[in-house]
Amino acid sequence: MTFFPKPRKIKAEKYVGGLSRGIQWEYSDDAIKLSANESALGPSPEAIRAFEKNKNNLFRYPDDDSEDLRDKIAQTFNTIYELKGIDRRRIICGAGSDQIFDLICKVFLARGDEVIVTQFGFIMHRIYASLHKAKIRFAKEKNFRASVDEILKKVTQKTKIVFLANPNNPTGTYLSKNEILELRQKLRSNILLVIDDAYAEFMNKDDFSSGLELFKNASNVLITRTFSKIYGLAGLRLGWGYSSKQIIDAMYKVKPPFNINGAALAAGEAAIWDIEWTQKAIKHNTLWTKKIFSVLKECKIKANEPTANFFLMNFDETKINSKNVFNKLGKKRIILREMKQYRISNALRFTIGDKEANERFIKSIKEICK
Repeated sequence: MTFFPKPRKIKAEKYVGGLSRGIQWEYSDDAIKLSANESALGPSPEAIRAFEKNKNNLFRYPDDDSEDLRDKIAQTFNTIYELKGIDRRRIICGAGSDQIFDLICKVFLARGDEVIVTQFGFIMHRIYASLHKAKIRFAKEKNFRASVDEILKKVTQKTKIVFLANPNNPTGTYLSKNEILELRQKLRSNILLVIDDAYAEFMNKDDFSSGLELFKNASNVLITRTFSKIYGLAGLRLGWGYSSKQIIDAMYKVKPPFNINGAALAAGEAAIWDIEWTQKAIKHNTLWTKKIFSVLKECKIKANEPTANFFLMNFDETKINSKNVFNKLGKKRIILREMKQYRISNALRFTIGDKEANERFIKSIKEICK
């Protein structure tokens, strides 16, 4: 009898991304992909030039410690955004913020430990925690919004990490500055709070402060950021984390060598420094979220108030359900994100696109819901 190696049984969900063009509907080669919260305007021209210039270095290994990018991140936040005290030594860069989640789970979790996530929180938080043998405890949300009280109810002596995306994907809801501060104050000091700041740049609410603003001096908070959203570099997989030097040093011990490619490093340095392009992207998003939110209300589609670059749309008060809307938009070559994996019924997620895509969506959704 012949035996072959067998992989261990992995008890974790597989992440299912938003559909891409040309894979579901006939004649969809020119489909508009609004299913993945990608940048509406794409990357900065400066980032593209830096990427192209890097082609001459393809034969070289990249900087293992992302020294120049960490310098540029610290410099940008300290000088341009006047967020004083950002220390390059407390920054770690990863292949997307996903890798930062993986690294922090490697450093903190062992079998039997517990991790708290919110009911409709970003799914990768619980996937990485599960891969590292942690028990996942779900804190209920109220109207698709995280609750400090519900999170605190789930805390036990085995709790090691609390994950919170703020604003949250896919719900678009957020906790205020005071609520976040209350959460950190009421959690045990030896529980790590991980705040996913992926969409923080889009926020313009008076009661909101990013995790980086609130906890840049904290020793028991990890903040993650990404270049995939506002900076338009999703295809290069680039993100970073900020925490105490002790935690960051521990993460460096388990970080794979050369984890970020040279082109991503070069493009990231240029992207974060091009403030004019970032402001252009924010202005575009602010304009179109207001317009589209108004259209959704007109169509009796419930959605979160504008916070990030997407809307979670609920169809309970319309004459048509989410599946029919999804298919009808698909036939019009507009691809949205279904919410099956998040177990959110009768809902779709829509990403803000460029002017042409947004106008096409508005025209189509009005026709479908009339």
